[in-house]
Amino acid sequence: MRLRQWQDDALRRFLGTNRDFLVVATPGAGKTALALIAAQAMMERGEIRWINVVVPTDHLKQQWAKAAARLGIKLNPAFTNSRKNTAPDYDGVVTTYQSVAADPGVWANMAHQPGRPCLVILDEVHHAGDADRLTWGPALFAAFNNAHRRLMLSGTPFRTDGKPIPFLRYDEERRVVPDVNYDYGMALQDQEVVRPVVFPALDGEARWRLALEHATAKKLSETDPRTISHALSAALAPEKEWIPSVLRRANDELSLIRQDTPDIGGLVLATNQKHARAYANILQEVTGEPATVATSDSRRASKDISEFTTGSSRWIVAVQMVAEGVDIPRLGVIVYATRTRTELFFRQVVGRCIRRRGDDDDLCARVFIPTIGPLLEPAARIEQTVRHVLRDEEESLRARHAAGDRDHNSDIPHAATPRTVEVIGSSEAIHPYTINSGETFGEPVLLHARRKGQEAGLPASSEPSALVRFMRLTGAHVADDKPWPVVREQPLVEKKKELRNVVNRKVGHLAAITRQPHRNIHRRLNDAFGEANIEQATVDTLNERMILLDSWIDGAK
Repeated sequence: MRLRQWQDDALRRFLGTNRDFLVVATPGAGKTALALIAAQAMMERGEIRWINVVVPTDHLKQQWAKAAARLGIKLNPAFTNSRKNTAPDYDGVVTTYQSVAADPGVWANMAHQPGRPCLVILDEVHHAGDADRLTWGPALFAAFNNAHRRLMLSGTPFRTDGKPIPFLRYDEERRVVPDVNYDYGMALQDQEVVRPVVFPALDGEARWRLALEHATAKKLSETDPRTISHALSAALAPEKEWIPSVLRRANDELSLIRQDTPDIGGLVLATNQKHARAYANILQEVTGEPATVATSDSRRASKDISEFTTGSSRWIVAVQMVAEGVDIPRLGVIVYATRTRTELFFRQVVGRCIRRRGDDDDLCARVFIPTIGPLLEPAARIEQTVRHVLRDEEESLRARHAAGDRDHNSDIPHAATPRTVEVIGSSEAIHPYTINSGETFGEPVLLHARRKGQEAGLPASSEPSALVRFMRLTGAHVADDKPWPVVREQPLVEKKKELRNVVNRKVGHLAAITRQPHRNIHRRLNDAFGEANIEQATVDTLNERMILLDSWIDGAK
């Protein structure tokens, strides 16, 4: 296997030391290959005779075992704690962090056999510091403290606000200190490792209400840390307008890319399994072909991911199974449709579509995101990295627009007592701009640049900023002087219809609890607000009806 320059440098450094070693490298850079080649080299020179690999998910066990087999390393991905040990004709075992945490003693015994020095590889090691997995760190220490060597891998720099992860070094701000750091900008500059990526940012109006409150309507781009979660709940509801329109737009983009590369696929990342299945149904209606659904409750999930990886179908929908570590090189479009909004998770998701498939892979990946600060900011930082690379290559070009200059800087939900969010509706998504190479390009100029690029014979999947640079070089007019699209104000008749639907649902709920006829409850509401019927209600009195119904429902429980 031919090593890239960064891998060769990292391998030399790892083999040249005896201490714990952390490699932080951008997704798609080849961390798995590096670790397996290091293990192979250590086995060939007699330094180790056993390998334990620890990964976050069951699917990654199979992926690691297959990658190892290509180098002649035999890893057992089917081992379970109850077996205590494995057959001697294996070179090692692949397991999950959860299995190690369940019985550290089994793994301590396997990693410290007399005459069988062991290399432990901890893949995506930042998971051991997750707040909801505080037992994993101590379990790793108990299991592998006496192993001969430890090699840790992660796809992005990270810090911990909880207990430090064992075997890692931290600075004074609790950020991890890697021994090798190969980031996205370095990989992009090497030109053979990763693809460029752009972020179409989609806005729209989300409508929701909290118990005992009037309904709220906000554009996604105007949300703050207190309202982001509520707005996303409304926008991502599959039965409303926003997310179906995003899926249609993303599928149009995928179709354009497949004109040049017919097997390119797309990933939709959903908040939960219910949403994942609903999104798959929407995509089937749009495309006429089934979308693969990979969720943890399906026994076929790992097989479905593998079949999608080697196939040519358009879409796969997942919750978290494809978000991190899973290798699907043909992914070129991602729809980020989950409420998870930490930068670490976002960067891992972006990593799913940036792996190049060879020297002739000129694809520019697309990641569709809602216009909320916690996603716009890391997207802008990724694109600023691209911009620095481009600046080194083309010093004569200067930026037109700074991206991501927004004042939403919190990933942490508001700490007040949680209340149920009642989704009312959402508008169709609009596409005001795309973040690319540290700039924001309005949709009109991008459409114009794409049309000019196609006339000149450039691929339909070309990077937007490259098309704009091409127009500049040819002297074409590229001023972004057309207004960016704005969110359509919801007509009064539609707004009142949505609110009446909520009132009617609540009347049905109260009728089921109290056994009252629906008409009696409606009569009480009409009397309370001096209206002949619900059709005469104003927006304000419809909101007041919902609040009154909330109080009646609470009193009837």
